[in-house]
Amino acid sequence: MEEIDGLLRAGEKALGDGDWVAARAAFGSAGVKETAEGLSGLGDAQWWLGDVRAAFSSWERAYALLRRSNPAQAVFTALGLSLLYDANFGDRAAAQGWAARAVRVASEVGDPLVSAWASLARAGAADDPSDVAAWCEAAYDVAVEAGDTDLELCALSLWGSALVNLGQAIEGTALLDEALAGALGGEGARPDTVVFTSCVLMRSCVRGADFPRVVQWTRSLDDFIERYGCPYLHATCRASYGAVLVSIGDWLRAENELTAAAELARDALPAVQAEAAAFLAELRLGQGRVAEARRLLTGFEDRTVVRPVLAAAYLAAGEVAMAVSLVRRQLGDSPPALEEARLIELLGEASLAAGDSASEQADRLTALCTTTDSGLISARAARLCGRVLLAQGKRDEAVARLSAALNWFGLLEMPLEVARTRMLLASALDPESAVAEARIALTVFKDLGASRDADAAAAWLRAVGARAARVGPRGLQLLTQRERDVLAVLAEGLPNPEIAARLYISRRTVEHHVASILSKLGVRNRTEAAAYLTRVGE
Repeated sequence: MEEIDGLLRAGEKALGDGDWVAARAAFGSAGVKETAEGLSGLGDAQWWLGDVRAAFSSWERAYALLRRSNPAQAVFTALGLSLLYDANFGDRAAAQGWAARAVRVASEVGDPLVSAWASLARAGAADDPSDVAAWCEAAYDVAVEAGDTDLELCALSLWGSALVNLGQAIEGTALLDEALAGALGGEGARPDTVVFTSCVLMRSCVRGADFPRVVQWTRSLDDFIERYGCPYLHATCRASYGAVLVSIGDWLRAENELTAAAELARDALPAVQAEAAAFLAELRLGQGRVAEARRLLTGFEDRTVVRPVLAAAYLAAGEVAMAVSLVRRQLGDSPPALEEARLIELLGEASLAAGDSASEQADRLTALCTTTDSGLISARAARLCGRVLLAQGKRDEAVARLSAALNWFGLLEMPLEVARTRMLLASALDPESAVAEARIALTVFKDLGASRDADAAAAWLRAVGARAARVGPRGLQLLTQRERDVLAVLAEGLPNPEIAARLYISRRTVEHHVASILSKLGVRNRTEAAAYLTRVGE
């Protein structure tokens, strides 16, 4: 018995140090792995090492032993199983079953704190965000009174996620930020709290297109990752991270993350596999590989997460009727506000593609804006309204709405959507301004690898008599695409802050590009750089 106790202590220390191999060895030793504590610790080590199926097996065996010897601890094991069945396998039935078990056992224990943890399991497995918010708020109150910081942070995180789903993005993300800040600040007792709060924030920000927040927090996780490893061990979180990288234009890393997510989801239920496939298909659509995107979605056509992507693929292939049918079916299921906004914009695009008016969809999307504080919904509404006004020949009004959409997408750091909006704006501007906008868009498309959009932008420029590819003398050939972009705007006489705003990059980045441009062209100042561009006819 003394030997087993020693191994248990060694395993706990290894878990605390993030030495998962040593923890697995200690907890997996003969005798130790037959105890509830040993099985629980073994499951933790296996999970961090990526052996997910083995981890679940260990935890379930631990629960059976704890149910008889330590019901309170059994509640926590049931809670973990509930949350992870959903996150790793998309098994909502198992998640809800384990949540119900946690609630029932907690009622037998009779401890308000244990019951609050159990209610968190119920919230994590619930479908109605209003219920989730109410249960999490109640759990938070208990946590504060009892001084349980882990429960406090987890409740805040899940509560914030529920508010985001309800369209209350500002209040919701504030809670998400607070929870992860507390977890990374060491307020929680376990690394699991960091994993939970970071993954909940990740998924919520993907739904709300708050990509800069994810990128900033990911940098803050560097120390944690160095000690414990990547916290995105759930297939759903890894897929969500890949989706963020797609949206912010980091497509090379997105490819790697989404491939890893697909591998994690291989043994999961179709719901998780569908999510990984949907995000990867989104990348393929951005790259203009429409047929490949559709192949990725084969077998998942009726999954909620897939339908908007599949509808976009149908629309890209010119199959408007199929896109409309799919969107209308999804809208009939009363989706959350953020998903509803994307679907309405797709329906509006389909109507315009068919030569019909999209005024109804534009009005509906504008009305949806009044019920939320989401920047993404505002961006979609402004863009669709601009397209409708453009179709009606109301160019000045269209410019105002499309410019607003451009600003929103820029703030959200979504370069592909910014460039696509620029092309719409080009159709409403005077010829000189239009060509400038289209050339900037073309540069972005080329930088991203969005071949289909790049071809369309180049064709548009040729149609108006402008050069699609700007090829100049040796000096200009030394410049990168982005530096040429900066030079073109610099030549208009704009200062760095306005160049940054125009191109949706930071002022520091502009300063770096300007210095590089002056060096490569061999000129002394901005005036000479502008004159150089004029002299060579660029």
